[in-house]
Amino acid sequence: QVQLTESGGGWVQAGGSLRLACVASGRPFSVYPMGWFRQAPGKEREFVAATYWSGAATYYADSVKGRFTISRDKAKDTVYLQMNRLKSEDTAVYYCAAGSRTAPVSSLSGYDYWGQGTQVTVSS
Repeated sequence: QVQLTESGGGWVQAGGSLRLACVASGRPFSVYPMGWFRQAPGKEREFVAATYWSGAATYYADSVKGRFTISRDKAKDTVYLQMNRLKSEDTAVYYCAAGSRTAPVSSLSGYDYWGQGTQVTVSS
């Protein structure tokens, strides 16, 4: 059973930075992506970024491209999301997810394992 634990959320002023971390246990499938998603109050959960344990490719939502960076440390079984130049519209609960089936990396349907989420609040 794959378990994901996020950390690193908090409050920051607009223009600031935060780094989220997701520790994975239980051997997530290496052939499927690891993703970050977010959900703001009253909105649907949306894709933010994804990568593979091989680190060969990264994917980003247009809204965060150029500001966020996803990376992974295989030795620590940890995936990171570095968030720079944060905006008030980035405020949401951020979730780490492990892929488990073939699907577009941005699709929630490709992910069966989710963390508990970490709150990110950006104050303008």
